[in-house]
Amino acid sequence: MVIVAGHIVVDPADRADYLAGCGEVVRQARSAPGCLDFALSADIEDAGRINVYERWRSQAAVEEFRGSGPSSEQNAQVRSASVAEYDVTDERNLT
Repeated sequence: MVIVAGHIVVDPADRADYLAGCGEVVRQARSAPGCLDFALSADIEDAGRINVYERWRSQAAVEEFRGSGPSSEQNAQVRSASVAEYDVTDERNLT
């Protein structure tokens, strides 16, 4: 399993529009083979931060989807980013 997690920062005035523009990417990801979860969400403390969380069955699934990232217009809005991939070898259900 692969988890992609972190955050991006956009101008606080642009965050709602940025997230609205990500709707199609989220829908595509969630229907992609090997996608277990995919979420982009507004941070409750930082008005410009967007939290990124993805969970994939395999690295191959991530790579197959990866070409469907943000548009060049959205990329231009990103002030900074800190996102990483994590290879997960074990899982414990907490519910």
